[in-house]
Amino acid sequence: MTKVLVVDDDFMVAKLHSRYVSTVDGFSVVGVAHSGGEALRLAERLRPDLVLLDIYLPDMDGISVLRELRGSGLAMDALFITAARDAGMIRSALRAGALHYLIKPFNQAALQEQLRHVASLRSRLDELDEARQEDVDLIFGTRPPGSRELPKGLAAHTADLVDGILRAHPEGLSATECAEAGSLSRVSARRYLEYFGETGRVEITLRYGGTGRPERRYRRLG
Repeated sequence: MTKVLVVDDDFMVAKLHSRYVSTVDGFSVVGVAHSGGEALRLAERLRPDLVLLDIYLPDMDGISVLRELRGSGLAMDALFITAARDAGMIRSALRAGALHYLIKPFNQAALQEQLRHVASLRSRLDELDEARQEDVDLIFGTRPPGSRELPKGLAAHTADLVDGILRAHPEGLSATECAEAGSLSRVSARRYLEYFGETGRVEITLRYGGTGRPERRYRRLG
């Protein structure tokens, strides 16, 4: 279970974000703070795995909160959720060590996707003893020069999520099973699985039942 601390000066917004978090399997809100000082105190006491952090707080900005958390040696990830659109602020968040930056307003699906991405990264790191460059590129969200871009309509974070599901099911699975594991639609899951098949990342086989069309099964290679 990934423990989450929600930090926002608006009580209703903090409540809404907490509700969004609760809809994602494997995530639990352990605390809510409405100021930078309160966030630092709760982080020290609760030791969350992830902080959802606003920039605009009444006593200090969210960038300063994250820097203090880093300076105190607390091992936690941070995802900024803010109305701040200034490029300098985004650059500061990146330099402070934020995993991502969501600009308000956004819909529930956007936050859910980011949380699933966090879960996928944590799972991948837990599985690795020694990383390949491909693993590092996925973790840091980068691609080496000349690498193949995702087709239009496919998102890197969702591709990463599907890849994590495939890793967790080395025996292979169907598009329906993948969709259920990732809270995706079956159509969406199948698009990513078929793309992985086209690029040689998964093996596609057919499983025949008693009646009807054979079921396509997808197994990660390597």
